[in-house]
Amino acid sequence: MERPWIKSYPPGVAADIDMGAYASLRDILESSCSRYADLPAFTCMGATITYRELDRLSTDFGSWLQNSAGLGKGTRVALMMPNLLQYPVAIFGLLRAGLVGVNCNPLYTPRELEHQLVDSGAEAIVILENFAKTLEEVLPRTKVRTIVTTQIGDMLGFPKSLIANFVVKRVKKMVPPFSLPGRVTFPDALAAGKSQRLAPPPIGLEDIAFLQYTGGTTGVSKGAMLTHGNLVANLMQVSNWVGTGLEEGRETVITALPMYHIFALTGNCLTFMKIGAKNVLIPNPRDMPGFVAELGRHHFTAITGVNTLFNALMNTPGFANLDFSGLKMTLGGGMAVQRAVAERWMEVTRTPLVEAYGLTETSPGACINPLVKDARYNGFAGLPLPSTVVTIRDEAGNILPVGESGEICIAGPQVMKGYWNRPDETAKVMFPDGAFRTGDIGLMDERGYVKIVDRKKDMILVSGFNVYPNEVEDVVAMMPGVLEVCAVASADDKSGEVVRLVVVKKDPDLTREAVLEHCRKHLTGYKLPKIVEFWKELPKTNVGKVLRREVKNAPLQGA
Repeated sequence: MERPWIKSYPPGVAADIDMGAYASLRDILESSCSRYADLPAFTCMGATITYRELDRLSTDFGSWLQNSAGLGKGTRVALMMPNLLQYPVAIFGLLRAGLVGVNCNPLYTPRELEHQLVDSGAEAIVILENFAKTLEEVLPRTKVRTIVTTQIGDMLGFPKSLIANFVVKRVKKMVPPFSLPGRVTFPDALAAGKSQRLAPPPIGLEDIAFLQYTGGTTGVSKGAMLTHGNLVANLMQVSNWVGTGLEEGRETVITALPMYHIFALTGNCLTFMKIGAKNVLIPNPRDMPGFVAELGRHHFTAITGVNTLFNALMNTPGFANLDFSGLKMTLGGGMAVQRAVAERWMEVTRTPLVEAYGLTETSPGACINPLVKDARYNGFAGLPLPSTVVTIRDEAGNILPVGESGEICIAGPQVMKGYWNRPDETAKVMFPDGAFRTGDIGLMDERGYVKIVDRKKDMILVSGFNVYPNEVEDVVAMMPGVLEVCAVASADDKSGEVVRLVVVKKDPDLTREAVLEHCRKHLTGYKLPKIVEFWKELPKTNVGKVLRREVKNAPLQGA
């Protein structure tokens, strides 16, 4: 089909990628480790490993998994820890051994962890000791038999590692007592693997690299089967795009979003590894003063995040005084970027906040805006990436004309193989022609730019009129006295549903009347909030995405 967006591509971006360039993620890793051997690869808490060290350590860990643990190609290995140096070592080690990664949120409850371990059939897990108690509770009901535990300081070097581990365990008491007989420590696994030989199994583009779970906030979590081909494709698509603004071997990216989330896994860990960048890992981005202090230690050139993270940074003392002279790229994804946040980011950093769009099922990149230095917020999620076809369809799958709203559907080599052991769920989201149904409502303009209107399930129906929460939130977020905002549906006897607005104040004197007056100036009547509440904070996912469902289900708290 015709791809109008190609004409809008920045100079130097190809219309298509060469899927024959690499046989697997392992090929890309080994290429980078060879080309950038002496350059820093990952930095965390003051410790750094080079690409040469990443090559050696991941080989040692892969060797241990293969030889000591006896795990064969295709075996699922769970990973449960925040952004630490152990994470890329473990990820690349298991991939080199032909194993499948199953990323787990460290904040999972026992019920959530049990579901993911059982559903994936994971036989091994690498887990930070802080969360080992949760594993202990569910272990007997899973297939997990190989357990590798690690401590926060394990890769910080002597004596810092001993000090960090002592403080976390003995002073801050962040490690609940646990019993996991037969477990092996991460340092011991690396030491044992060093004396063994890794026999790399053949890996092809069709082999599964990760079971990336999604849907946990809206229902039963499903494992998206992301193959080596899916991820290689997305790395090539994204690096082709960012290659117009970034230089190989000369970039430093800030990774605040957890690498167990698909955005940071692909967008930071894998993509920036491919171009030989230094990845600065932030274990706890919720500690905003500490985060800002860490930013001050690096001459960073790129940072990724979600809208709430950027908003929080700009409201943290000291952030505006940082040195942004090297910043080339700020990439926002995971949720809609709000105009007020993007415009303020530009004022503070003199760098555009570029919006991108994707989903777990698309590895995740699907659309991105051009990386233009003087770009301004445009309200669009961007142009489809190379080798990607985005269509806007009705419920029957018919492609709608330019400018009409419908469901955004994505086809391309980055689209998942399907949901693990869930052919029924896979069938629900895939059209016969291979297009993935995103569940997002959007439109495409004549230039090929895609605009996200809202999530289909979040839409508010007021007397038969569609109200999209994003639009209401964007308007309210423009108010200087508003820190955060969430709009959801609330049942109403007369109109079916009304707009319920929850606001977190930046100005303690902000009133309901002021919010409504502002809304009247920018929104038509049926879109106006009927309920306005002020909360101390909004519930969020581990990535900082606002949980609309929790807001919607919460009892009214009054104005």
